Amino acid sequence: MTQRIAILGASGYTGAELVRLIATHPKMRIVALSADRKAGLTMAEVFPFLRHLDLPPLVKIDEIDFAQVDLCFCALPHATTQEVIAKLPKDLRIVDLSADFRLRDPADYEKWYGKPHVAPEQQKEAVYGLTEFYRDEIRKARLVAGTGCNAATGQYALRPLIAAGAIDLDDIAIDLKAGVSGAGRSLKENLLHAELSEGTYAYSAGGKHRHLGEFDQEFSKIAGRPVLVQFTPHLLPMNRGILATVYVKGDPARVHETLFDAYVAEPFIEVLPFGALPSTRDIRGSNFCHIGVIGDRIPGRAVIVAVLDNLTKGSSGQAIQNANLMLGIEETTGLMLAPVFP
Repeated sequence: MTQRIAILGASGYTGAELVRLIATHPKMRIVALSADRKAGLTMAEVFPFLRHLDLPPLVKIDEIDFAQVDLCFCALPHATTQEVIAKLPKDLRIVDLSADFRLRDPADYEKWYGKPHVAPEQQKEAVYGLTEFYRDEIRKARLVAGTGCNAATGQYALRPLIAAGAIDLDDIAIDLKAGVSGAGRSLKENLLHAELSEGTYAYSAGGKHRHLGEFDQEFSKIAGRPVLVQFTPHLLPMNRGILATVYVKGDPARVHETLFDAYVAEPFIEVLPFGALPSTRDIRGSNFCHIGVIGDRIPGRAVIVAVLDNLTKGSSGQAIQNANLMLGIEETTGLMLAPVFP
């Protein structure tokens, strides 16, 4: 049976990526697309690369008949999704791509996002959407909160190691490089071509980045005690992709073996042979995550490099992976696209 899909916020990057992926999904059909400022336009007008698809026009959210929708993707800006989801039908299955339901404790949300959570009842039922680690909960969920793309990359590199006690929990540093699409489609001065090209810079350094809330929440839950990591993200002048270089104290061979064993059966996560390191060009436009491990010149230390596409495995692809589980569809359906190269 084909599942009827609505996408709220379809005029953003993650909304367009959802449309691109669902267009070839054999079990999903898009029946509604919403946008705010671009309501009344067609997707072909907003995104000419989707011109070949037969899609419904962009409308306001209140114009959608949700009785005709089986699952809704919310690709809306952070801090706006809470109010929207609170008004949606209580039996509607939802995958949220924003940050609004990622942090279980509303006090943590207020700490990292600077405002109170306005839908605490919905927050209570939200399941964290890192698919490989929350499959059973996601299958039964009504509301799934997709992870931050940076948070997903760091977690894929570290979760199995923390669970296995393979590294020193008080000596973890994540140096992350991210493509510009991770900042969204809104006009920002620092994202203009002349401001961004031919250079790179660190941002939200010194423990200020909001995805640290997810690291704190998830790593501390695994360890059973507080785990605080160092995290510095950098913005690169590339459209897509994230590369996280993670420095840990632990035996490199054990680090590699632990990650390999954790992911050997995972369809979307590939642990490379020991000593091989991945590149963002090898996962571009795909739902794959590649992880490599090498030993450091300092004995007893290892370097882990994890890469994924922020718009796919870090957001829209992850969302569809979760939706497949929620709808009883084979998890990999519609997501085995090869990366785009060159």
